[in-house]
Amino acid sequence: MFLGRVVGTVVSSQKVSSLTGLKLLSVKQLDVSGREKDSYVVAVDTVDANVGEIVLYATGSAARQSDRTNNKPVDAAIMAIVDTWELEGRVIYQKEQAGQPEQFNPMG
Repeated sequence: MFLGRVVGTVVSSQKVSSLTGLKLLSVKQLDVSGREKDSYVVAVDTVDANVGEIVLYATGSAARQSDRTNNKPVDAAIMAIVDTWELEGRVIYQKEQAGQPEQFNPMG
């Protein structure tokens, strides 16, 4: 699995029928310390993620292991929305909670 930030949506009116109804999101990969990498992936959203959220996504055959992607032509799928990300005792990311702003502190 990889860490990434949802940075956009992808809309496709023409696609294979098995992808009908699946939301596609653009995800920018993050390194282990929270810094953005140059790589992007289009992933099927299996957890109702939104733009701006930090997510875990799987690629390859692992991306086809969810109820929504099983036996579909999918190479990347968002499998989780990150609530807290900690590295070596330091909080890298804390999802926004009611009344509290999102905290994102990439190590650098």
